[in-house]
Amino acid sequence: MSNQRPPRIAIVAGEASGDLLGSHLIQAIKAHCPNAEFYGIAGAKMVFAGARSLYPMEKLSVNGYVEVIKHLPELLKIRRNLKKTILANPPDLFIGIDAPDFNLGLEASLKSHGIPTVHYVSPSIWAWRGGRIKKIAKAVSHMLVVFPFEAVIYQKAGIPVTYVGHPLADTLPAQPDRDGTRARLNLPIAQPIIALLPGSRVGELKQHAQLFVETAQLIQARNPQVRFITPLISRATREIFTAAMHACEHLPNIQIMIGHADYALAAADIALIASGTATLEAALLRRPMVITYRVPKITAYLMRRQAYLPWVGLPNILANREVVPELVQENATAPQLADALMALLEDKTRRAEIETEFTRQYVSLKQNTAEKMAAAILPYLKCD
Repeated sequence: MSNQRPPRIAIVAGEASGDLLGSHLIQAIKAHCPNAEFYGIAGAKMVFAGARSLYPMEKLSVNGYVEVIKHLPELLKIRRNLKKTILANPPDLFIGIDAPDFNLGLEASLKSHGIPTVHYVSPSIWAWRGGRIKKIAKAVSHMLVVFPFEAVIYQKAGIPVTYVGHPLADTLPAQPDRDGTRARLNLPIAQPIIALLPGSRVGELKQHAQLFVETAQLIQARNPQVRFITPLISRATREIFTAAMHACEHLPNIQIMIGHADYALAAADIALIASGTATLEAALLRRPMVITYRVPKITAYLMRRQAYLPWVGLPNILANREVVPELVQENATAPQLADALMALLEDKTRRAEIETEFTRQYVSLKQNTAEKMAAAILPYLKCD
């Protein structure tokens, strides 16, 4: 690479959690290479950190077999056009952030053209579709993993890997301030509060909005003192959730927030969460939770045929046991979720045990991730 131009990095994230991780990664690299340029597919946080997005990140935010098939022609066209753009003026490095179904194929092609590729956040090969390790070996020059047990898998496969910890553990407080956060959000200090996190994608809200609202309605009928807070990151998701609320016969006391899931979780006693990165965020904030998830029936059938683990929630996977309840698919009903949440709310001893396990996970994942990421990536760049 000539020193006449700054380091250039093509980068792709596919959803809100990847956008957050990508923003941390960009900041980590810029701390050492302030003039580094990033372009590709990025969300608002990555753009704010300095990336130039060529396509809306939301185009990639689809999940499940059925949903992906519906959007496949558009996704393939975006990937072809992005590959042409990258190869027309090759960067020093490509970084794919999660989104393995989109990124791994792109990475394999770019790597075959001599462009180094880093993939950040391992696909869940320890949970299902373990055969992907062969595809990953062809696609990835270096894998950055966020969980300690993942590094062993890649070492055995001969794939360069670095365990960097999880950046959320570095950014979230060591001692979450429940009362202080409630005061900041104008929430009552003494009343029980349950955070509702139905997901970040429109598809997730279509599956979960009515379920979450009906669950809140049942809980409030049993304990009128309970209040609910729901952080939603986009207008589209807020509209779906609001419509579900107004379809209720008895409107539960739900306060909708614009984003800030961390505030909602810090303020809450417990949470109901659609499986995903939000479950890890809740664990790192030491908030007991009930995990749920619904997908179309055919998607659930296909995923179950390939699953290796009995859990879907990251806190349970990290503990290798059921720390918090999981009620998914046909078990994800409002009465069952309400019962599980009320049991958790009323059992202080159990909540304390869960919080102890979550403290252990917080310590394990707090690794000064920014410096570890930079140390793994900088050898691919020449910084002035």
